[in-house]
Amino acid sequence: MDYENQTFVIEFLFMGLTTCFQYQVVLFVILLLVYLVTFLENLGMIILIWIDSRLHTPMYFFLSHLSFVDVCSASATGPKMLTDIFVEKKVISFFGCAAQLWIICQFVVTGCFLLASMAYDRYVAICKPLLYTLNMSQRVCVQLVVGPYILGLISAMTHTTFAFHLPYCGPKIINHFFCDLLSVLSLACADTQVNKLLLFIMAGALGVLSGMIIMVSYIYIVIAILKIRSADGRHRAFSTCSSHLTVVSILYGTLFFIYVCPSSNFSLGISKVVSVFYTAVIPMLNPLIYSLRNKEVKDSFLRMFERKKFLMSR
Repeated sequence: MDYENQTFVIEFLFMGLTTCFQYQVVLFVILLLVYLVTFLENLGMIILIWIDSRLHTPMYFFLSHLSFVDVCSASATGPKMLTDIFVEKKVISFFGCAAQLWIICQFVVTGCFLLASMAYDRYVAICKPLLYTLNMSQRVCVQLVVGPYILGLISAMTHTTFAFHLPYCGPKIINHFFCDLLSVLSLACADTQVNKLLLFIMAGALGVLSGMIIMVSYIYIVIAILKIRSADGRHRAFSTCSSHLTVVSILYGTLFFIYVCPSSNFSLGISKVVSVFYTAVIPMLNPLIYSLRNKEVKDSFLRMFERKKFLMSR
C-alpha cells in the first residue's frame, strides 16, 4: 500500500463498556470503589511490610513488590476508564495509547514472574528449610525481583515498539475500554502477521516459563507435604502457601480464559467483563487474600492498629 498520501491517526477512540446511562452510573460507583480499595489496600500492604520488622522476610519482600505491581496495573486503566464512562467521545492520544500498552505489558509479565519467584521461595521454605537462609539470601531475593522487572521491560518494549511503528490511517475506534494489543493491531493499515507471531511466541514462552516454575515448585511442595507424618504438620505446611496458590489460580485462570479460549466461545461483551475483572478486580483481591489467609499479616495489622489507638489515647 502507498502511504504517502494517507492521513495518519494521531488519536484513538474507545468504544467503552456501555452506552446505557443507568449502567454507567452503577459501573462508575463500583469501579471507583474497586480502584480506591485497590490503591489503599496495596499501599497499606507496602507500608505495613516496610515498617514491621517481623515482616522483613523474603516472602513479604516479594509480596510488597506484587502490591506495587498491582497498584501500577490498576492505575494503567482505572483512572482513564472512570473518566471515560460518562464521556461520549472517549479519546486517547497515539502516544498515550502506546504508554498505556507499555505499562500493561510491563506489569502483567512482571506480576507473573513475581508469582514464580514466590513459588520458588515456598519451595525452598518447605523442601529445604535448613538451607532457607542460605538459598534465599538478600542478594538472591533482589535477583528474583529484578529479573521479573527486566523480563517485563523486554516484553513491553518489544510489543509496544513493533505495534506503534506500524502505520495507522483509519479507522481509529478501539472496540475496548483500554489499549489492548490485539485491538490496536486490528486497526493497523499494514500486515500484522509478524506482530501476532511475535506476541504468540513471547507470550507463550514467558507464560510457559513462569507457569512451569510455579508448577514444578508446587509438585515438589506437595511431595514434601505428603511425607510429613502428622496431620497438623501437613496443615501448617500447606497453609504457608495457600494464599499464593489462590492468587496464582485466579490470575492464570483469567489469563487462560482471555488469551487461550477461542474468541468464538464467548461474546465481546463477556470478554470486556473478564478484562475488567483482570485489570481492576484481581489487583484488589491479591492483598485481601493475603490478609485474610495469612496470620502474620493479620497480627501485624492488629499491632499497628493497637499502637495507633494507644498513641491517640495518650
